[in-house]
Amino acid sequence: MNDTAALTPKEVLAELDRYIIGQADAKRSVAIALRNRWRRRQVEEPLRNEILPKNIIMIGPTGVGKTEIARRLALLAQSPFIKVEASKFTEVGYVGRDVESIIRDLLELAINMVKEEERQRVEGIAQAHVEERLLDLLLPAGGHQASVGGPAGDKSFTLTGSKLPAQQTPEASTRERFRDMLRDGRLDEREVEISLKDVPQMPTIEVMGGSSMEELQSNFQDVMGKMFASRDKTRRMKIADARTALHKEESDRLIDMEGVKKEARRRTEESGIVLLDEIDKIASRSSGAHGPDVSREGVQRDLLPIVEGSTVSTKHGMVKTDHILFIASGAFHIAKPSDLIPELQGRFPIRVELHSLGKEEFVRILTEPENALTRQYVALMRTEGIDLRFTDDAIREMAAIAVRVNESTEEIGARRLHTVMERVLEDLSFDASERTEKLVVIDAAYVRDRLNDIAGDQDLSRYIL
Repeated sequence: MNDTAALTPKEVLAELDRYIIGQADAKRSVAIALRNRWRRRQVEEPLRNEILPKNIIMIGPTGVGKTEIARRLALLAQSPFIKVEASKFTEVGYVGRDVESIIRDLLELAINMVKEEERQRVEGIAQAHVEERLLDLLLPAGGHQASVGGPAGDKSFTLTGSKLPAQQTPEASTRERFRDMLRDGRLDEREVEISLKDVPQMPTIEVMGGSSMEELQSNFQDVMGKMFASRDKTRRMKIADARTALHKEESDRLIDMEGVKKEARRRTEESGIVLLDEIDKIASRSSGAHGPDVSREGVQRDLLPIVEGSTVSTKHGMVKTDHILFIASGAFHIAKPSDLIPELQGRFPIRVELHSLGKEEFVRILTEPENALTRQYVALMRTEGIDLRFTDDAIREMAAIAVRVNESTEEIGARRLHTVMERVLEDLSFDASERTEKLVVIDAAYVRDRLNDIAGDQDLSRYIL
């Protein structure tokens, strides 16, 4: 586990504040949840296994930061993280995804995460091996350089008139000179023939059915993959491309995949985070279950053992879900958290409400975060040589228009700012590459000129903003 997992709640809150404006209650809850994971690891066995994560339900309209809070928390903790839409799952026996696939997908993400870390760890060794393989291709046994591509009679790499150091053979000296040229990139355009593992692409096979069908599909493709094992295939390519292909092959050879899978399973079990978005869509809205409510309640009952703590079978081994942190989120405009089945409600003991964002929050969103929209557009325009600047009154005007449109149409929170910003800068984005004037200042008058007519017409703003 990375040291960032030992951050105190105040430090976690400060990190989240760099990207997310407002919603202090929700950020405090997830900061405490992250710290409790660290605290649990300090507890001695067997009590450690008895300490379960306190799952969280975040309640609030779209665009107020629910997903971003969970995503930033996972990045901060360097934990395996997956966001799933609860509405895409169906009860066992119906056509749809099996809820256990959440854990399988989370494990696959953890494997990729650990594998990438291992790639970085063996980076130096892999580069050294690639260099030696390329030199073997350029200077095969016997000292000839026939493998190097290029026009016949090209003498650009002929080494003549050089004095060799004492106790160094001509072959060793030539190899070192080629090594220097290889490192300098002077051989990148030359062609060589290399032998690479050719992994056949297996066709995707969709198996529709109940809970075990997805695992059956995965196992079937594994068997087919073993039947059509990878073979060596000779290819001719430039050294620059060969270096990339060989580096991937060497890295894969140096990585212990069994160790990667073991570590990925451990991280999934100990620090995995699952965001169940739109959980309100599977809440039954009436006491009598009928029609689609039957399937909704069935999904809740299927989710229950996963959230409660069970063992899920995957092709990489068994994964226990007891200590995975589940964060549920939903707008709950129609349904209420109390409409969920009681057993599932009990597995989400922490409930936080995220509030709608107003003008002041929008102003802060446009200016304060490290990934603020204004900074993004300034960086984009800089690629065209445009110096884009926003005045304070322009930012406040865009925030006010976004609030007004949210109030008069649908409430989509901070996502409205993306639409407003894009509309304000549409002409500039189109003409940027041909503009001769490189300084562009966006002020309140500029914003009103492009938005007031649209924002004032409810029917028009409903479709455009």
